[in-house]
Amino acid sequence: MAQAIDQENDAIEKAKKVNRKFESEVLTNGDTLKQLLARSRYFLYKNKSKWSQNQIVRAALLFELYPDIGKTYDLAQDLRNIFEKTTDEIIGLSRLAKWHEKVNQSGFKSFNTISRSIMNHYQTILIIEVPMLLPNSFNAKIKAFRAQFRGVRNITFFLFRLTNMYA
Repeated sequence: MAQAIDQENDAIEKAKKVNRKFESEVLTNGDTLKQLLARSRYFLYKNKSKWSQNQIVRAALLFELYPDIGKTYDLAQDLRNIFEKTTDEIIGLSRLAKWHEKVNQSGFKSFNTISRSIMNHYQTILIIEVPMLLPNSFNAKIKAFRAQFRGVRNITFFLFRLTNMYA
């Protein structure tokens, strides 16, 4: 977005030097490039199934102009789907490995950091995340339990106490 703002500011300065009125390029959906980028950030946090019709059109245009944004969105959604839809630890582990391979092929450094962190702690993540995929209220119970003791120092003991209380 900063790059688009800089380009527009440069174009405004050039138009002023030539004594012309600057008019932003209007895209097919009626947005300027700055408007497209500013309005797109909200739907990038959502799943595609929750997009409005305007957001679908805006996303298609954004992903066409900036293919890297589309690739990163897909990687983020793939990771989200692993944790939201996986209920079996072995399947979750294989999906994480496939996601890790996609990240390596994509070449995005920010995702490499996330991927390495997940791969370094995958056993703990799967142990904690897979049971929490059940009801959302269970997540609230875990948070309340953790807050009651002001954090967790010993993860093994925490999981032991959690399974004794809720399993």
